[in-house]
Amino acid sequence: MRADPIADFYRGKTLRMLIGYGPGGGYDIYGRLVAEFLPRHLPGRPTIVAQNMPGAGSFVAAKYIYDVAPKDGTVLGSLAQTLALDSLTNTSAKLDVANMPYIGRVVTNIDTGVALPKSGIKSFDDVRARPYTVGASGGGSTTVLFPTALNAYAGAKFKLVRGYSGTNDILLAMERGEVDIVGAYGLPGILVSHPGWVQRGEATFLFQASLKRHPLLPNVPTLPELALSDEGGEVLHAAASTGEIGRSILTTPGVPPERLRALRTAFRALLQDPDFLAACEKRKLMIEGATGEEIDEIVRETLRLPQAVADKIGQMMQ
Repeated sequence: MRADPIADFYRGKTLRMLIGYGPGGGYDIYGRLVAEFLPRHLPGRPTIVAQNMPGAGSFVAAKYIYDVAPKDGTVLGSLAQTLALDSLTNTSAKLDVANMPYIGRVVTNIDTGVALPKSGIKSFDDVRARPYTVGASGGGSTTVLFPTALNAYAGAKFKLVRGYSGTNDILLAMERGEVDIVGAYGLPGILVSHPGWVQRGEATFLFQASLKRHPLLPNVPTLPELALSDEGGEVLHAAASTGEIGRSILTTPGVPPERLRALRTAFRALLQDPDFLAACEKRKLMIEGATGEEIDEIVRETLRLPQAVADKIGQMMQ
């Protein structure tokens, strides 16, 4: 019988899936599903245990994976889709994301700007015409980045109301009439919690943080489309690219090439696994898969961003 060094390595091992956020959100849900179903496609059929490691927009988990975790293909991460962009705007973190290879993406996470009918907003032109309030959380959040960038480069007149704990808190504030708009609400979450917004037009979508229009939102402009200058186009393109990374899984630097290939091959098989797809469908979760190589290319494109542009984005996220 021919020896299989990959199967021999993984057999009987317990791998870890480090999730850079607390329980219950998209990173957690998708990370745990991958941890549950990926082992059946890995040679040796190891176990994967999911572990939440929240903090600093997933930088705590990212630094652990980069600096501390074994570099042998036994540690995976479900980390912020903005990780590459964050590494440019937070150079003190000393995180070389180019050396943290992705094994694949489960789904894009196209953030959108949304207003309810009670706001009277019909299109992005309305927010260029007069000020409207946008609920936002703290610095470093896309709820801050997108409205601020659109104010600077697309002629919007968003007035940020900060201090909300997260998207759900902002949505409640919209219902109460405290704010007019949520400035970064992921499409996968909308389809689970508010499908009527998309399917029956029960809300107004002002923009989508994407490089191309999502098939479910064909009439909603992307961030780069709204730019009024070349510089604005560059900034808004960089901001929008994070949605293409979405809910992706990476591993540590220095994983032996043959093990990285095995992880990526297993991930491709996972995306075709009927049981995995059924588990996602049961939870009303979208699947828009991509290979690790494709996500690595998006990351490399982000990391080629001129530092001056990255600095501008960093200032907007404060």
